Amino acid sequence: MEASKNTTTSPLGQAARIEPATLDDLPKLVELTMSLFAMEQDFVPDRQKQERGLRAILEEASRGRIFVLRTDYEIIGMVNTLFTISTAMGGFVILLEDVIIHPDFRGQGLGTRLLEHVIAFAKRKDFKRITLLTDKISDESQRFFAKLNFRHSNMIPMRLSLES
Repeated sequence: MEASKNTTTSPLGQAARIEPATLDDLPKLVELTMSLFAMEQDFVPDRQKQERGLRAILEEASRGRIFVLRTDYEIIGMVNTLFTISTAMGGFVILLEDVIIHPDFRGQGLGTRLLEHVIAFAKRKDFKRITLLTDKISDESQRFFAKLNFRHSNMIPMRLSLES
């Protein structure tokens, strides 16, 4: 297991630790992604789709990892990392998705800890780059990622939906 040795304490006095998610965590992960997509303009929350996508990652480690921030009683945050290959970078890279901390626990540095864990994981595993998409209308989100040294790219994301 790639559990973080660092723990942090929430106002409730519960130690929070970072560790890989398991299939047992799926219901809580679905709830977190549903709340995330409810805030974003590009997505419509769909419980079945979110469960199917999260399960696909959890069931096949070569696709990526989902890391959770967990207390003794609940999951209070998550991030998923998807693995792919960049010919430009000449190796494996990570697409970072679904970064979310439960609203009751925001503003305590937990999101920073979660992202620092992902960055350390990527360095240990020799990934060449981490790419993410953030909501362009959310200055708060952009400031958060910039604080962790993520920078804007000249690339512009474009999508082609293949669903009818």
